[in-house]
Amino acid sequence: MPELLLIEKCSPTLAGLKTGNMFSCYCGDVEELFNEINDLNTKLSPKGVVIVPIKFWNSRVLIYVYRPDKLQKDFESEDIREILAGKRYESDKASECLNTLISRLKDSNEFPHEIGVFLGYPAEDVRGFIENNAQKEKYVGHWKVYGDVESSKATFEKFNKCTRIYRDYYSRGTSIEKLVV
Repeated sequence: MPELLLIEKCSPTLAGLKTGNMFSCYCGDVEELFNEINDLNTKLSPKGVVIVPIKFWNSRVLIYVYRPDKLQKDFESEDIREILAGKRYESDKASECLNTLISRLKDSNEFPHEIGVFLGYPAEDVRGFIENNAQKEKYVGHWKVYGDVESSKATFEKFNKCTRIYRDYYSRGTSIEKLVV
């Protein structure tokens, strides 16, 4: 998994602006992928970023890049706890909920609608996505917006700007370790 892919898909998480990002990529050799992830985790986990492969299918892998401390803090929100309880998560510990999510992803071809809470999406947007069965959104950017459109647009622009800056710095030779805040 090339570092440039992390820059393209996960800059807001690397910069500490977002709890997590997910993306899928080709996986020809699972052992090689695990070695690459281990190397990246050795570099990034001391800075609070962890990379986890969470689902394999048809020569592809779904990668979750996240900040465990930030995820646990998100899960302290009453709104997030209500969403997770409504989806039968039995714990408010982020690591246990992540294990439940991984198990659900393995057992299904669909994404659980609550996946947005693992990415740091606003609770009102995750709840709107669930209640409206992923329809009737007010706006679409990095996620489907059901709540505050203007605030979300500002956040999306901040994420886009972050990715442009990180891409530029990386292309000029800044290491991924130095880019992680």
